[in-house]
Amino acid sequence: MTQVEATVFVVDDDASVRTALKRLIQSIGFQVKTFDSAQAFLEHGPRDKPACLILDVRMPGISGIELQKQLTNAGRCIPIIFITGHGSIPMSVKAVKAGAVDFIEKPFDDQKLIDAINIALKEDEKYRLEHTEIKNIQRRVDSLTPREHEVFSLVVTGMLNKQIAFDLGMSEKTVKVHRARVMQKMKAESLAGLVRMAEKVSPH
Repeated sequence: MTQVEATVFVVDDDASVRTALKRLIQSIGFQVKTFDSAQAFLEHGPRDKPACLILDVRMPGISGIELQKQLTNAGRCIPIIFITGHGSIPMSVKAVKAGAVDFIEKPFDDQKLIDAINIALKEDEKYRLEHTEIKNIQRRVDSLTPREHEVFSLVVTGMLNKQIAFDLGMSEKTVKVHRARVMQKMKAESLAGLVRMAEKVSPH
């Protein structure tokens, strides 16, 4: 990931903090977009590149903690670094438990914030790669015929061909044909690989 491809979003109601953060983040080569409220950030369209969010905890209207909750509920996964001038340990623990990358008190140490940004962007890149992989696996699962899907579901539980044949009321030879097609369509090189794919797309 090059720095130009990544964007750091900043949400803080204090204009001087937004300006200072923008200068700092641009100085290390990242794109920056600033917002003066959580609502303004929520109205921003979906992102298509790696990103992280630097978020003030206490703001008029929607608070930083509330914004974190809304983003999670909406399935908008983005790594968050909280900054606050009114830090408290319980608030910090609550934010981190809810998935925040870090919790930094104002006035913040520039290097500490830069380190947190780098960690957050790496996390986001990892999440995006996993998300893309899951989407690709799901697309392959969706390409299976109903019969192939039944065979696939039983193969990944560790059942033998003869057990699957008995379970589905078909010959072992037919099971082998379906199994071979499943392996081909799923682009699986081994049973272990097929099982791992099934785990990634199964609801937890």
